[in-house]
Amino acid sequence: MPDAGARVRELRALESLAAGRTAVHRLHPLAKLVASLVFIVTVASYGRYDFIRAAPYLFYPFIMMALSESPYKLLLSRVLIALPFCLFAGITNAILDTTAAFTLGGVTVSLGIVSLATIMLKMYLCVMAALILVATTPLTELTAQLRRMRAPSVFVMVFEMTYRYVGVLLEEVRSMIIAYRLRSGKKKALEMKHMGSFAGHLLLRGFDRAERVHAAMCCRGYSLKHIPPARRRIKPSDIIVMLIVCVPSVLLRVVPLY
Repeated sequence: MPDAGARVRELRALESLAAGRTAVHRLHPLAKLVASLVFIVTVASYGRYDFIRAAPYLFYPFIMMALSESPYKLLLSRVLIALPFCLFAGITNAILDTTAAFTLGGVTVSLGIVSLATIMLKMYLCVMAALILVATTPLTELTAQLRRMRAPSVFVMVFEMTYRYVGVLLEEVRSMIIAYRLRSGKKKALEMKHMGSFAGHLLLRGFDRAERVHAAMCCRGYSLKHIPPARRRIKPSDIIVMLIVCVPSVLLRVVPLY
């Protein structure tokens, strides 16, 4: 079983990045949120054979990571989590769609391979944009801005509860693994015959911990109907940065380069 402690540390490391002091961190949450949404929507709207047209969008993650001083290795490790899902979705195209697309160095590349590469590229761009948004914006500011934008309250609640509770659940897994190892002598790995009992106890502990987490949030004034006021107004510089991202993203989608 993967080291739950390492997963907790990775999650906290990603969240700690939002406390940075770079120019990207100081941008208004509305500007970063709108820019990220426009970027993701335009990238996702490309067809399955539009690899060359989608490639110029690589400018966004590399520039934003450089400006925000975000560690590429940490963000890439989170992107790799979505890799198997994209491979399963695109490998079928690579197998079934064998129509020749072009020849490169004497090797014929099929449309299925192009489709697979496009899916992988779109996945990388969309997930990286979302990670950069989370890594440069505290979760409280992000969810507060979503409420001010009148996003569905259920969506906001699921987003923040999932983000917060994943770390709590991993802590429960970590403590249970430590207890299992202490009681199993020299055995370090969780045996298959104990998986059912382990999962059942984790489910019960998870329910109990979730109730306590929700009660603590309610005691601190958490409410789906409360829309927190903005701490600061959006400045012209925030709007300019937002337009610098949104306008090229839309133009690349509307006006083909070839």
